[in-house]
Amino acid sequence: MKRIDKILSEQTNYSRKEIKKLISKELVLVNDRIVKRPEEKYDDEAIIIKIEGKEVSIKKHFYLLLNKPSGYVSTTSLNEDKTVIDLVPDKYKTKTLFPAGRLDKDTTGLMLITDDGVFSHNILAPKKHIKKIYEVVIDIPISEDMIIGFKNGVKLNDGECKSALLEKTGEYSSLVTLTEGRYHQIKRMFGCFGAKVIKLHRICMGELYLPNDLGVGEVREATNEELEKLQSKK
Repeated sequence: MKRIDKILSEQTNYSRKEIKKLISKELVLVNDRIVKRPEEKYDDEAIIIKIEGKEVSIKKHFYLLLNKPSGYVSTTSLNEDKTVIDLVPDKYKTKTLFPAGRLDKDTTGLMLITDDGVFSHNILAPKKHIKKIYEVVIDIPISEDMIIGFKNGVKLNDGECKSALLEKTGEYSSLVTLTEGRYHQIKRMFGCFGAKVIKLHRICMGELYLPNDLGVGEVREATNEELEKLQSKK
C-alpha cells in the first residue's frame, strides 16, 4: 500500500505540490471515488486513477536506457564512487532500480536500468544468448591470430569463452560481439594476446543499438519496441 501522492509522483510528471493542489480541488479520483487527502493509501497495482477526468496509465515497472559515461560504477552498493543510479532523474529514484548487467567503471555505452528482475534475467541469463556488441580500441594492432582466437574461443583462467566475433575496423580498433558476460571478459580476452584495452564502448544489446538521441550521461524510458529489441536473439 502506498500514499496516493507518492503513487502519482512516480507515475506522472506532477510535483508533490501540484498533486496536493489537485487533491484539494477534488480533481483526483481512485476507482471513481474522490481522493480527500494526499496521505490516503492504495494498492498501486489494483486501482484506476483519474486526474481531471483523464485516466492515468499505471506502470508496474520502469525500464530506463542510459548512455553510460566513464567514471561511474555499475553497482548500487554504498561506496565513494559515483554510480549509474546517480544519473537517474529524481522522479524514478523512488523505485527499487538496479542496472541490468554491469559495465566497468571506465567502460561507456548502452545500459538498461530497471526494477524488473524477471526482465533483467531474460536479457542476462547465459542460456538466452543475447548478443552484446562493443567498440574496442587496443594498444597494439589487431592481428589475424586475435580474430581466429576469438572465433575459436579464448581460454581464460575461469574457463573457455564461447565463440566471439572480432571484426577489425582499423589498425587498433574493432567491433567485438559476445553472447556471454564474464568478468572483465573483453579486457581479459585481448590480454591473452598481449594487448591492453584502451577504449571499450557498448553499442548494442540484443537487436537494440544505442539510440542516436541519447547523449552521454542521459537517461530516458525505453519504448515497447526498444524493449522487444533488447530481448531479440537474431
